[in-house]
Amino acid sequence: MGVLWALPPSAEHQMPERPIPLSILIIDENRLRAAVIEDGLRDAGYANLTVVYDVVGIARRIADIAPDVIVIDLENHNRDMLESMFQLSRAVRRPIAMFVDRSDQASIEAAVDAGVSAYVVDGLKRERVKPVVDMAISRFNAFARMARELEEARSQLESRKLVDRARGILMATRGLSEADAYALLRKTAMNQNRKISEIAESLIMAAGLLAPPEDT
Repeated sequence: MGVLWALPPSAEHQMPERPIPLSILIIDENRLRAAVIEDGLRDAGYANLTVVYDVVGIARRIADIAPDVIVIDLENHNRDMLESMFQLSRAVRRPIAMFVDRSDQASIEAAVDAGVSAYVVDGLKRERVKPVVDMAISRFNAFARMARELEEARSQLESRKLVDRARGILMATRGLSEADAYALLRKTAMNQNRKISEIAESLIMAAGLLAPPEDT
C-alpha cells in the first residue's frame, strides 16, 4: 500500500484549502466503493458531492458539473482506462485524487506526468478519504503558487530585457547616458500611464520600422 503525491503541470487558479463548500465529483463504476468515498467525505464535512458511475462521456459530465475537486476510483482497471483518466487529469486542471487497486512504476510516472495531485495505491478506506483529498488540494495549491511565481519571474526577466534594449536604442540614437535613457523611458511610461516595459516594446518596434532595409 502506498501513496504518491504529484504536482500538476499547470494550474489556472488556486483552490481554497477548507473542505466546505467545495464541490466534489466522485467517479467510480463500483457503487460500493463509491459509497466508501462518499461516506468518508460526508464524515469530513464535505456536503456538495456528485457521484458518477459511468465513465462514458465523462469529460462532458465534468464540464457540466464543474466540480472544484475530482476523486477517481479505479478498481480492476486496465491500461486503456488508466491512460484515459490520465488524459482527463491533464485537461481539467483541478485537484484530482485517484485511488487504484494496483499500480507499477510506469503508471506512477504517468500519474506524475498527468498531474494527478494524489495517487493512492491499494488504500481505499473510509478514514483515508479526507486526508487524501485534503492533500490533493494542498499540493494543487502549492503548485499553483509555484507556477504563478515562476510566470511572474519570467515576465520580469522579459520586461528587463525589453527595457535594456530600448535604453540602448535611446543611448545610440539620442546620445543619452544610461541613467538618462532609463529616466526618459520611466517618465514616458508615467505620462502615458503605461508600464515601462510597454513603452520599451513600442520603442523597439518603432526603431525596427525606421531602420534602413538590409542590403540583399
